[in-house]
Amino acid sequence: MSITLYTWGTPNGRKASIMLEELGLSYDTVPINIAKDEQFAPDFLKISPNNKIPALVDSDGPDAKPISVFETGAILIYLAEKHGQLMPTDPAGRSLCLQWLMWQMGGFGPMLGQAHHFRRFAKEKIPYAIDRYTNESRRLYGVLDKRLGEAEYLAGAYSIADIATYPWAARHEWQGIDLSDFPNVLRWYNAIGSRPAVQRGMAVPA
Repeated sequence: MSITLYTWGTPNGRKASIMLEELGLSYDTVPINIAKDEQFAPDFLKISPNNKIPALVDSDGPDAKPISVFETGAILIYLAEKHGQLMPTDPAGRSLCLQWLMWQMGGFGPMLGQAHHFRRFAKEKIPYAIDRYTNESRRLYGVLDKRLGEAEYLAGAYSIADIATYPWAARHEWQGIDLSDFPNVLRWYNAIGSRPAVQRGMAVPA
């Protein structure tokens, strides 16, 4: 089996590399430098039609045919289902896991990403935008803290929902968030950050 991961050192990119490391899979890494607009190259467009990293190519896909997968949620689900790990298989557990994965995909990631942009990268400082996305980030951390006060991990057991959420929480300082304000998140954050596979995945690409 040959897996190629097209990625860069962003929270979304690190979701995929953490997943591959947790599964113990060997893979090749192709850096896509988004600061140089390499995600718009025609060859990459064939793999990731939305011009976003990460994207994955598995030469041993369904029916032993190569498959390319884009969008981080789809990558995590594909790998979890193929290898039978990190996502519950019972209907209720699977549903809970996917609910929190979609929460990350639809809210926690995009809103925190906007906070990153307006707090750190926008050429013009726009107080309304900074306040809007900082406040929404804080609200979402409150949702996360409440859930993690009920369960050790988002879906009960460690899963792709945690893998998707952690790399965004790892940039909490960019979002104006002090994790000491969210003790359940802080406990979860430290537990996940201590996992060797997570540490390896967070360092990809080298």
